[in-house]
Amino acid sequence: MIYLRLFYEFAKTGLFAVGGGMATIPFLYTISEKTGWFTTADIGNMIAISESTPGAMGVNMSTYVGFSVKGVVGAVLATLGLVLPSIVVILIISRMLEKFKDSKLVQKIFYGLRPASTGLIIAAGIGVATETFLGDGKVLCLERGVLAVMLYFAIRKWKKHPVVYIMAAAVAGILFQL
Repeated sequence: MIYLRLFYEFAKTGLFAVGGGMATIPFLYTISEKTGWFTTADIGNMIAISESTPGAMGVNMSTYVGFSVKGVVGAVLATLGLVLPSIVVILIISRMLEKFKDSKLVQKIFYGLRPASTGLIIAAGIGVATETFLGDGKVLCLERGVLAVMLYFAIRKWKKHPVVYIMAAAVAGILFQL
């Protein structure tokens, strides 16, 4: 039964998380509350791991959850649940677009999806920021905020490869813990 639930929860996420990996984060919070498979604090770790490993972030997170809940079979089912709805929707839409690619209605529908995916990504960002800076209802540490602001301005000013900033953040995190 838990295998079916893993597949089902991530199939819902895959169907409705329009906009990429960050759009899956609000769904992960809901899955966490409903199932107890992982905590909201675990989501921060999942994001960090998923962002630092190759592959799509949503797929990495679903694989992580599936594996932690039910091993390799759980990982496969959760990942399949996440990607299968997208594959089906893409196949259906590609067939429809060939017929209706010049339709004003179709163009308006795709235009309407943009703010929906933007809203999901903003909700994910707010959730991550809240958990990072205000976990357990108290301000966790000023260093995280300082690091975030420093990295933001460094990215804006120097425009280096993202790996440089990831490494700098890792070094800063180690130094803050000393």
